[in-house]
Amino acid sequence: MSNDTKTPEAPAPQNSAVDPRLLQREAGLAGYWTEFTRKVRGGEIGSLPVVVGLIVIWTVFSVKNGHYFAASTAEYIAYYMVGVGLLSVGLVFVLLLGEIDLSVGSVSGLAAAVYAVLEISHGVNPWLAVLLTVLSGAAIGALQGWIFAKIGVPAFVVTLAGFLAWQGVMLWLLGSTGTINLDDKGLNHFLSGSSYFMGSDISGAYILAVLAVGSAAYGAFSEQLRRRKAGVPFRPTSEVVLRLVALAVPAFVAAYVLNLASGVPNALVLFLALLIVCDFVLRRTSYGRKIFAVGGNIEASRRAGISVPAIRISVFAISGTFAALGGLAIAATTNAAGQAGADPNNLMMAIAAAVIGGTSLFGGRGRVWSALLGMLVIESIQYGLNMLSLNQDVEYMIMGVVLLAAVIVDSLSRRSQKSSGRG
Repeated sequence: MSNDTKTPEAPAPQNSAVDPRLLQREAGLAGYWTEFTRKVRGGEIGSLPVVVGLIVIWTVFSVKNGHYFAASTAEYIAYYMVGVGLLSVGLVFVLLLGEIDLSVGSVSGLAAAVYAVLEISHGVNPWLAVLLTVLSGAAIGALQGWIFAKIGVPAFVVTLAGFLAWQGVMLWLLGSTGTINLDDKGLNHFLSGSSYFMGSDISGAYILAVLAVGSAAYGAFSEQLRRRKAGVPFRPTSEVVLRLVALAVPAFVAAYVLNLASGVPNALVLFLALLIVCDFVLRRTSYGRKIFAVGGNIEASRRAGISVPAIRISVFAISGTFAALGGLAIAATTNAAGQAGADPNNLMMAIAAAVIGGTSLFGGRGRVWSALLGMLVIESIQYGLNMLSLNQDVEYMIMGVVLLAAVIVDSLSRRSQKSSGRG
């Protein structure tokens, strides 16, 4: 009897999975549009709302007042957003954990008072006084973080107590006058409104633009090379070049506009430098990934071996450090350390800037560039309202609406991500 049974052929090997983003990129502009719409439907909207909001704000105020689009406007916004913007950078780290720090306003005022007492009352070298001031802010933040992480007191309560206590310490240091005038030297001179990068030389602004685009190009092409060698998907050169052009255009336009005024304020240079460093820490280091992990899921972070208390304490120390830097920058705008440094509005605006810029109140999502974008929105609105001679009550109402809109967008984005399986 013949055996007609045939040995089944082995199944043909299946093609390895291909990253769908690569297929979309191969489709050209249509593919990129498909990827963009997929992200928006999935709640991954990034900085899109704040960019659209800025365009609307600038358009409305320019229509209302033809002088709004002037070099003096850009210079004003670039300088006065730095102080509160530094507070907001520290808050971004805290918000990534899903927590809040209500003490940054008081810590900033206390930091200015500490600096004034050291430098003016005790004759300490200005730069040493700056170092001691920043260390005091870090120590305050670490103390509050320790109480939160180790004892278990909610961060809201700890920092609310700090909001009151550190303001009291500030008033005690300032004495009966409530104000200490600062000397125009050291960091105070560097951050003053009359101090610009490379003086009045217009090349300074363009040098900064070149450095920004050059560093971005180095990072992008280095990442492309690493991913290519590792055999994993990477951005094609054409996309990298387009991204660099998208960065170069606003960078050189900003340089040109600021040069029409007096140049780039040193305060803005410091602010941008710190943003770049913090962005690198959050996106390129294991410490930054641990912050996102703790903010996304505490229990999973513990099981992965992450020391949650250490991350929490360090993050609040970072918040205190930036609160101290922000206090020094705010004091430099008035050339004095006073009660205005602990203005509760600074705290509210710092929180609003982080949230408006795209940092989630629920933790696990955000970037330090949110502080910059949020402060651009806030200062653009404030300057526009001042030009229109509107009262402060209108400003508060508008800022409240803008903040509420940002939180609503954040909540809807999270809901979309959960429904699409990415939340």
